[in-house]
Amino acid sequence: MDEARPTTVSATAVETGNGNVFADFVLADADAHIVKAELVTRIDAIVRQRGITQAEATPLLGLSQSELFRLLRGDFRAFLLERLLRLLTTLGHDIDTVIRQPRSASGRKLRIAASQMV
Repeated sequence: MDEARPTTVSATAVETGNGNVFADFVLADADAHIVKAELVTRIDAIVRQRGITQAEATPLLGLSQSELFRLLRGDFRAFLLERLLRLLTTLGHDIDTVIRQPRSASGRKLRIAASQMV
């Protein structure tokens, strides 16, 4: 019979993020990075939902297989926001852009709000 081993808990400081990991790491253009990440997540979800492989998706999207692989693995720095939006329209989704007054004094946010994917 195994004896219960005592566990030790070390005191680790935990800092709550603000919802944007790129801003948490104080990266320039953090809002743009999080929007790109959300768009890439949508692209990945659509490809998976369709049940197509990356090899089948590349000619449809006009990307090389290595570009799509890097994109879906989070290496999207080389992709312009516009290009990611075009990939979504190529996959059959509409894009609406809304410009409005900020919700708070700190305002000036770039965000993505997506409707439920069908």
